[in-house]
Amino acid sequence: MNIDSTAALTARKETVIDAPLDRVWALQTDIDGWPAWQPDITTARLEGALQPGTIFRWKAKGLAIVSTLRAVEPGRTIGWTGDSIGMRAVHIWHFEPRGDQTHVLTEESLSGWFPRLLKLFSPAFLENSLAASLQTLKSQAERR
Repeated sequence: MNIDSTAALTARKETVIDAPLDRVWALQTDIDGWPAWQPDITTARLEGALQPGTIFRWKAKGLAIVSTLRAVEPGRTIGWTGDSIGMRAVHIWHFEPRGDQTHVLTEESLSGWFPRLLKLFSPAFLENSLAASLQTLKSQAERR
């Protein structure tokens, strides 16, 4: 699975989290639990097992999104595509254990008319969004 390198907006961010892989993986893959610790997400519901092809519906920053899991490699990768008004997203998370720490890399692409407009008014939107998501995951995982 790869992001769309020709999309209007693309970004890639990474960090090291001072928490073991199993804790970080559990947080990120508990889609139903996202609203409890991610302030921009108000609802999230996985409609089946955590496996490729499963749909989840969620609301982030006021946008209703329907996503489909495309890659699930336990402890290594989770990725999905998502559709919202005027936009198609491809979002991938990669995890690598480093002793008691976890290296996390996330990358995303946004294509469609809405991201083209967004790029005009906020060219760093996606980079800032990924950085904030990583920081939120890091804070939550390190707190537990």
